[in-house]
Amino acid sequence: MSVATKIKPNSLGFTKPKAETRVVVAMSGGVDSSVCAAMLAREGYDVIGVTLQLYDHGAAVKKAKACCAGQDIYDAKRVSEMMGFPHYVLDYETNFREQVMEDFADTYLMGSTPIPCVRCNQTVKFKDLLQVAKDLGADCMATGHYIKRVMGDNGPELHRAYDHGKDQSYFLFATTPEQLEFLRFPLGAMDKSETRRLAVELGLNVASKPDSQDICFVPTGKYTDVIEKMRPNAAVPGDIVDMEGNVLGQHRGVMYYTIGQRRGLGLGDDTGTDPLFVVRIDAALGYVVVGPRSALERSRVYLTDINWLGDGEFGGALDGLDIQVKVRSTRPPQPATLRWDGDDMYVQLAQSEIGISPGQACVFYEARNDALRTLGGGWITHTS
Repeated sequence: MSVATKIKPNSLGFTKPKAETRVVVAMSGGVDSSVCAAMLAREGYDVIGVTLQLYDHGAAVKKAKACCAGQDIYDAKRVSEMMGFPHYVLDYETNFREQVMEDFADTYLMGSTPIPCVRCNQTVKFKDLLQVAKDLGADCMATGHYIKRVMGDNGPELHRAYDHGKDQSYFLFATTPEQLEFLRFPLGAMDKSETRRLAVELGLNVASKPDSQDICFVPTGKYTDVIEKMRPNAAVPGDIVDMEGNVLGQHRGVMYYTIGQRRGLGLGDDTGTDPLFVVRIDAALGYVVVGPRSALERSRVYLTDINWLGDGEFGGALDGLDIQVKVRSTRPPQPATLRWDGDDMYVQLAQSEIGISPGQACVFYEARNDALRTLGGGWITHTS
């Protein structure tokens, strides 16, 4: 009588041979996604690389530190050819413009500060591309993001990456539980130096390629150039006022200002007060409100469109839950409490922070020993 052999799950969590496990890898052409794809191919997985062309080749080629540009598409193709797996380029310019770039321009015109990388992950990458991966018969889709996917008692969880300096949990807070079931992040337990070492070991042409640093569709690094091109004549001049409503000067349009801004106010060096900062933007009235640095301090952050990745249902039962939050990608998590105020959910910070802007994200974390689990988050609507 034969005894069935229990197959141990492979490194992607599937109980079948690696050669029979198909994984679509989102390849931007940078070192991270290239190593991700090459590493999986070397392990013996059935890898398919997919690169999305997201914007005009002509403008993209001129920018050295962007992703998904013309040179990057070529680099991704070279990696796939060297490692011997198929590679496809999909034209997603229209989708990207409608779902990411249009939102980017409109958010600034409303006086808020957008995060296009989150919108791109929400829509084009983890919605449109993920469906393409399923159509290709993939068992999962892998990316080069630095974040951990950990199996918990109730299914897969998101945890902060091993390399805290490269951790991208802030930009992935909107990943849904359904998407998380299908996604894999092979670089989550590595640091960047190890990734580059692997790129050299694998002989990849991108081993010394610099990291992307700016918004990919902003060729000059100046976001207002993009808005001016997409929304010509949309900038409406208005008043710069103090916190009592006194007019101090004029501005060219609210899109040229962000919360916490000090330079470029055009009020002169001597205003007779302490240095002034943008503390609020009222797009409806056309006001840019300025005040002292102390006026930037906020401890209550109201949110909308919350994505919950914690255990159980998201709702009033979580009122009073102590968590940690990030209100900016570059800031460390800090203690806070989830609160409900009627129909509104807000986060009460243990200590006030400055420069919190509507349009940014507030991401939730749960401390677990030396690790942080990402519980999701929401978009900031206003503060108090």
